[in-house]
Amino acid sequence: MSLDLHAENASAPIIHLRPESLAAVPSEPAMQIIRRNGKVTPFDSGKIAVAMTKAFLAVEGNTAGASRRVHETVEQLTADVVTALMRRAGEGRTFHIEDVQDQVELALMRSENQKVARAYVLYREDRARKRAEETIAQASEAPQSAIHVTLTDGSRVRLDSKRLELIVTEACAGLDGVSPAPVLTETQRNLYDGISQDELALASIMAARTLVEQEPNYAYVSARLLLDKLRGEVLSYVHKTSTSASQADMATRYADYFPEYVRTGIAAELLDPELARFDLGRIAAALKPERDLKFQFLGLQTLYDRYFLHVRGKRIELPQAFFMRVAMGLALREIDREAKAIEFYGLLSSFDFMASTPTLFNAGTLRPQLSSCFLTTVSDELDGIFKSIKDNALLAKYSGGLGNDWTPVRGLGAHIKGTNGESQGIIPFLKVANDTAIAVNQGGKRKGAVCAYLETWHVDIEEFLDLRKNTGDDRRRTHDMNTANWVPDLFMQRVQADAEWTLFSPDETADLHDLYGADFKAAYEAYEAKAKAGGLRVCKTVRASDLWRRMLTMLFETGHPWITFKDPCNLRSPQRHVGVVHSSNLCTEITLNTSADEVAVCNLGSVNLLNHVGSKGIDRAKLKRTVTSAVRMLDNVIDINFYTIPEARRSNLRHRPVGLGLMGFQEALQLQRIPIASNDAVSFADLSMEAISYHAIEASADLAAERGAYPSFAGSLWSKGILPIDSVELLAEARGALDLDRSSTLDWDRLRNKVKSAGMRNSNVMAIAPTATISNICGVSQSIEPNYQNLFVKSNMSGDFTVVNDFLVRDLKTRGLWDEVMVSDLKYFDGSVGQIDRIPDDLKALYATAFEIDSVWLIEAAARRQKWIDQSQSLNLYIANPSGKKLDALYRLAFNRGLKTTYYLRSRSATHVEKSTLKGTDGKLNAVSVTSAISHAPIIVPAAPDLEGVKACRIDDPDCEACQ
Repeated sequence: MSLDLHAENASAPIIHLRPESLAAVPSEPAMQIIRRNGKVTPFDSGKIAVAMTKAFLAVEGNTAGASRRVHETVEQLTADVVTALMRRAGEGRTFHIEDVQDQVELALMRSENQKVARAYVLYREDRARKRAEETIAQASEAPQSAIHVTLTDGSRVRLDSKRLELIVTEACAGLDGVSPAPVLTETQRNLYDGISQDELALASIMAARTLVEQEPNYAYVSARLLLDKLRGEVLSYVHKTSTSASQADMATRYADYFPEYVRTGIAAELLDPELARFDLGRIAAALKPERDLKFQFLGLQTLYDRYFLHVRGKRIELPQAFFMRVAMGLALREIDREAKAIEFYGLLSSFDFMASTPTLFNAGTLRPQLSSCFLTTVSDELDGIFKSIKDNALLAKYSGGLGNDWTPVRGLGAHIKGTNGESQGIIPFLKVANDTAIAVNQGGKRKGAVCAYLETWHVDIEEFLDLRKNTGDDRRRTHDMNTANWVPDLFMQRVQADAEWTLFSPDETADLHDLYGADFKAAYEAYEAKAKAGGLRVCKTVRASDLWRRMLTMLFETGHPWITFKDPCNLRSPQRHVGVVHSSNLCTEITLNTSADEVAVCNLGSVNLLNHVGSKGIDRAKLKRTVTSAVRMLDNVIDINFYTIPEARRSNLRHRPVGLGLMGFQEALQLQRIPIASNDAVSFADLSMEAISYHAIEASADLAAERGAYPSFAGSLWSKGILPIDSVELLAEARGALDLDRSSTLDWDRLRNKVKSAGMRNSNVMAIAPTATISNICGVSQSIEPNYQNLFVKSNMSGDFTVVNDFLVRDLKTRGLWDEVMVSDLKYFDGSVGQIDRIPDDLKALYATAFEIDSVWLIEAAARRQKWIDQSQSLNLYIANPSGKKLDALYRLAFNRGLKTTYYLRSRSATHVEKSTLKGTDGKLNAVSVTSAISHAPIIVPAAPDLEGVKACRIDDPDCEACQ
């Protein structure tokens, strides 16, 4: 079957179209075609008709009936193709032959001639492969390349075609479904005489990226090609000579490079000189160069842009050196620190566990600020307010995420004794805090981010709800700050009873801030009585259900404030004996006490659940080893940490909280063939979190036996043998009932006795963070999230990246369903498999995306996890077709199931993946810049998800901290 459009010697068509049959085709003024050999020929729409006719008849046969139908269909499709080409042309009238074929392919699919389209696609794939093989053969036979490469010093050398072929071939080695041929072909299209070294590196990386949507393993190829560029950059700087190395060379060169890297980093005042006192020979010998090959492109590009240490823009860290630097930084105070550094390195470099972003940024450096989250309470005085804003800046400087409790600050209209005036409330100060967060952007590594919390009885709550609106007085808006409601149980009870709710100013009701449960209810009702008697200066009565509706409306319209629940956070807090939880953090997973003299600090890291699960379930032995080492790493952070304010140091050393979480939950389900919207998924959430909880608590108890319990242990729930699974009953008792499964599978009695006798090293042990960036590094889905789409463009501070669900691709390949038509279908249906008829129902269930499932399933799974967690979890909720009734039911369910917090409400965006079959690179590449010298390559950027109007949070917005 010859389907090559505009071929010079195309054979005669099986049937001939009469000239009048093409009457519908638009005129073709001065349109020309660039053929693959560079020759320009006149455009001839008749050849399009010929090629499509052959495709139809090859599939449907050459009967009289078929010929008549083909005749009519081809006539219309040819007209559609020419119209599309002219529309895309703008002022130009010249097209590459591939452009024309792309439009033919798209027309066939849009007309629902799927079998013909598939035949056409497969033909193109076959021809492309053969052309690539011919190109490689010709290149290998050529005596010498005519292309020169311009070096950084301005000199020119001939392109080393053999090395280019070696690097591309090496990048493809061991990967299913990939071939060097198409990468080399696309690379060579973009070469020109005098190309720079950076452009040469970019050409191959971009070439591999164009193929990711067809075969996910090209994401590994792209990463390995970026590695080649990185190796050249790093080795030439560290060794002060122009040098390069293949991946095979690094088997021996890594050990030589590592001591030089440490010396270079110390000389540049980037690394702690203490690292040089390690046995660097022993450390270097433990490096595993082959683990460089574990990266996908998104992960490595993120490290390149934001994590690897650099001197004047030149990277000095290779991936394994980076992981070992972090491991050494966390092992500084161990007795056998080499052994522990190697142990920690093994976890990080295998992606079994990943420390949080601040730890990865700063471990082993001169300023080791390793903690992730800081929670503060703002006091009700001018000095205290501005001290809190200054503290925000100091904490954010080294990559800390902030949660501020603003409830103590008096409300609008409250009396100010010192001036005998009236307060302007909290809103003007929140504006200052918002602008401070933007000003301190953490050295360009990630945006400063803060979340303000306000309790629902505060008299400024209604204005607080409006902070993120795009209308109104801009001086009373905080467009960058996150906001969250801190909701007492009593308010939810009033909502359910459709009763009244009274708002107060905290200068008149100060004790409400520190009360919860029955004590809060008694005090609140007493203040209501006092207000009705005229005993309070500032108060307001509203219907609780009206305020609740407004909270949900603002949540939908602006994405804020989030809904978090005060009483579960406090009733179940292990540290309720020494303080009160007044807010959560930036991402709603931390629930720690704050006060005027204590700023809560939490140190985070996450287990990669995918690496601990097989087709038959959890590998308990491996999980225990990982969790035990991970908890030790997190505990070490507390002593090594660089504290920017004394209140943070005091709190962290007194209570020693850590937050072990997880990521890759979605892939762990898919590996076991469990749909996320199912009872089996809820059960797995329960079982997996029980196992993590059990081993994490035991690890902390073992550390207490080795190093001593944390100073405020006495009197804690831990000291009474009340573990997180037991504290559920405290919440149930306070509410009168709690509809939640309490079943367990492990020997918790043994662990209770161990904790009571040995103590706990850490006041808090578990918290599930969003993991948005570290999950990218590990190549898994973030945290406990469902698949957003199976094919989409992810945006973050490193650019835009095509993401394909490789589990889905594997299943489709197994069933003979993966081809370019399927890629196009996934694009057309925004990454959803639900509407693609030829995909079997079992795969539709297994690969249902976030907006195709009911978020009730996410809440049920989160509730089963929450019973095992002493802190909370970053729980995003998705709703495709929101309504007030649906939102009300969803958030009431979250409350009734005993969840402590919720996070973003996600709505469906209007545009997703570019619905085009043009093969182009996606997004920007920051490692090397795209220059006009190679801009002739067809580049189509799939659209990043956007919002339809203003609805909730935009998925993967690079400005959204959850996505960083």
